[in-house]
Amino acid sequence: MSAPGKINMQLSCPMPKLDFDIITLGHGSGGTLTNRLLESGVFNLLANPLLNEKHDGAIFSLEGKLAFSTDSYVIHPIFFPGGNIGELAVNGTVNDLSMCGALPKYLSLSFIIEEGLPMTQFWEILCSIKAAADNAGVSIITGDTKVVEKGKGDQLFINTSGIGTLHPKADIKLSNIKAGDKIIVSHQIAAHGMAILSVREGLEFETQIVSDTTPLHDIVALLLDTFGNDIHLLRDPTRGGVASVLNEIAKDSRMGIVLQESSIPVDDQVQGACELLGLDPLYVANEGVFLAIVSPHIADALVTLLSTQSKTSLAACIGTIVPDHPGQVILHSKIGGKRVVNMLPGEQLPRIC
Repeated sequence: MSAPGKINMQLSCPMPKLDFDIITLGHGSGGTLTNRLLESGVFNLLANPLLNEKHDGAIFSLEGKLAFSTDSYVIHPIFFPGGNIGELAVNGTVNDLSMCGALPKYLSLSFIIEEGLPMTQFWEILCSIKAAADNAGVSIITGDTKVVEKGKGDQLFINTSGIGTLHPKADIKLSNIKAGDKIIVSHQIAAHGMAILSVREGLEFETQIVSDTTPLHDIVALLLDTFGNDIHLLRDPTRGGVASVLNEIAKDSRMGIVLQESSIPVDDQVQGACELLGLDPLYVANEGVFLAIVSPHIADALVTLLSTQSKTSLAACIGTIVPDHPGQVILHSKIGGKRVVNMLPGEQLPRIC
C-alpha cells in the first residue's frame, strides 16, 4: 500500500564532512560544540532571510487574522515506512494550521536529542524536514537544540510551532455545525497507525503498509476557494482516530452523530492488520486525513472535487449530524445493526506521533 500523493522526500543534500559521528551532551551546551553542530550544515540547509539573522527569535510582519498552533512529536520508531519524525513534525503542524482554515507561513523547530544519536540519522531527518517544509511552502525561521543524557530520551523528540494567515473565506468553528450537516473523510483511514505498529510488531504483508503523512494545506485551500463558509468544521484525526475526534465534536456541539460503516474507506491490508491485532480502524491514528463537516447541499460536490486529487481520491461521505442522542456517536454496521462508538478510553497505540 502506498501513501496518496506521496512525494519523494530524498533531497540532494550530501552530509557535510564532520569530525564527530554521534551527538554528545556537549552539542547541547550552547558553546563551541553546539555552534559546530549548527554551523556544520543545519543553518545552510534550512537557510532563509529570517533564520539567517540568528536572533533568539524571528521578527516579521503578517497582515489579517492569524492562526497559531504547536505540537510535539515523540514517535517510536523515529524512522517508519513512509516517513520519519522530521517530515511528520512539519506536516503535522502544517495540517493543524490548515484545519483552522489558515495558509501556513512560518514554523519554529526545536530538537531534544538523546546523546548517542548517529549524525547520519540526524542529517537524514534534517533533509526530510527541509523537503517537507519546501513542499508545504513554509519557512523555518527560529528554533532550539537541547541534548539529554543517554537513557533520558528516546533518540529524538521534536517540537514545532506554526503561524499562518487565515484564508479569506474561512469560517471554521464548532458553533457553525447544524443538524443535517454531512461528515466527510478525505481518504482511507488508519494507515499511519498501522504502519507504525507493523514495524513495532515485525508484521509482514504482501505489500508494505506506509504512513499517510502528507501536508493538506493545498487541498484545504482548494476547498475553501470553492465552498467557503459552507465548510463548517475541519479536524485531523490523529491520536485516537476518527472515533475520538467525532466524539469530541458530538460532546462539544451537543449534537448527535450517525455513521455508516459501509461508507468508511479502509485499505484492505490495513483492515486485515487491524483484525489481526484486534484493533478498530476508527480508533487508529492518521496523519494525512481530515474530517470535514459541511452543509448538506455541497457534500456531493465536495466529495467529487476531493476525488480528483491524489491525496484525497477515496474521499467519502460517512455520516450526518443529527439532533437525536446528543453527545453520542452511533454507527450503523455493515450487517444492519447499530452500536455506540465511544471515546477511546486509554492509550491504544502509545508514541504514535
